[in-house]
Amino acid sequence: MIYDIDHLTAYAYDEPVMSATLALRLTPRNSELQRKLGHTVRVDPPPDHIAVHDDFFGNAVDVVTIDTKHTELIIKSSARVERLDRPSLIGENLSWERVAQEALSRRDLSGSGLAHFLFPSPLISLERDVAQYAQESFPEGRGIFDACTDLMTRIRNDFEYETTTTEVSTTVAQAFAQRSGVCQDFAQIMISGLRGLGLPAAYVSGYLRTIPPPGEERLQGADATHAWVSVWTGEVGGWIGFDPTNAIHASTDHVDLAVGRDFSDVSPVHGVFVGSGAHQLRVEVDVVPVEGNG
Repeated sequence: MIYDIDHLTAYAYDEPVMSATLALRLTPRNSELQRKLGHTVRVDPPPDHIAVHDDFFGNAVDVVTIDTKHTELIIKSSARVERLDRPSLIGENLSWERVAQEALSRRDLSGSGLAHFLFPSPLISLERDVAQYAQESFPEGRGIFDACTDLMTRIRNDFEYETTTTEVSTTVAQAFAQRSGVCQDFAQIMISGLRGLGLPAAYVSGYLRTIPPPGEERLQGADATHAWVSVWTGEVGGWIGFDPTNAIHASTDHVDLAVGRDFSDVSPVHGVFVGSGAHQLRVEVDVVPVEGNG
């Protein structure tokens, strides 16, 4: 499946901003299942300086510096991406205990090493209650794929999707206790539970294509940035995506932007500005299949 993706981020400031430095992780990743066919980022006001690099986890980062006084900031990312489906989601389906043993034996400390996704991270603590909740999906000898599928389905059924009950800074313990939140919360709860059982789990930010109900037109800007979980399932199965917000496996409707330990590693727009006063944020996303493909 090939998509054209437009992602608009617009800030309106109550008082003029004198300067800003931003790290943008808006470039879709290249991987075994995804190919970036083209990508541009336009920033207004135009940046005075741009530096491009890959971060520790292999995500492309544009660092932009704006020294022009402004009351509005617009970031427009446009990409064409080819997304492939995994030939076999189940693969080996090793027992989860064996996967945990294999992960613990690895000594790779590079950005793709499993060690970074086994332990607590800045936004994901290991909570006893969350690990006990996850354990119910992982009886002795159960296959890793089946167990992770059961856990994401339980999170979807047991938690309410509520946009007003959590913030970016909401902890795993808080979101778990109130049984509500958004995709970031559900992904980080699932990751905390998996890591608590000794299983490598990464946080993925990206896009999810939405399909309107039958008979209704697709609304411009109605698609969404999204977050889900990538779990290492063994040498053969590799990393497989699980979406606890929707209780589905990541597939051709999911487009990867960045991968990290938690949201703090993958925020699409992150930075600082010199100014005062409040601001308003507007985000619009369009994920449109290219005609004649898929």
